[in-house]
Amino acid sequence: MKQKILSVLCLLTGLMFINAGLDKFLHYMPIPADLPEKMIKTGMAFAQIGWLMPLVGAVEMAGGVLLAIPRTRALGAIVLLPVLAGVLLTNITAAPSGLPIVAIFVAVIGWVIADNWGKYLPIVSR
Repeated sequence: MKQKILSVLCLLTGLMFINAGLDKFLHYMPIPADLPEKMIKTGMAFAQIGWLMPLVGAVEMAGGVLLAIPRTRALGAIVLLPVLAGVLLTNITAAPSGLPIVAIFVAVIGWVIADNWGKYLPIVSR
């Protein structure tokens, strides 16, 4: 039962990251009207660096696909970890109202990492 719940959560989280990555290329999601001014300025600063948003979008899409597939889930969690750290820090500093959603993503990615801890050990052990 635990694995089924994790699979569903990974699929949903993966789809959310794929959606966020696609939006960085296609710009189909509207900017919320109640977005804090600090968040708008942060987004505009990121947009000034022409290569940054496509890179983040590509990593989000690749990580989302990897997370959704059970065989590649451990790799997907590691790929998404730096993106998730950036999302978490951005929400802490600029838009705290988004923290509940980010907390869910952190919990899912943390669960995947904890569940696959044995797969990561050969990377760091001698």
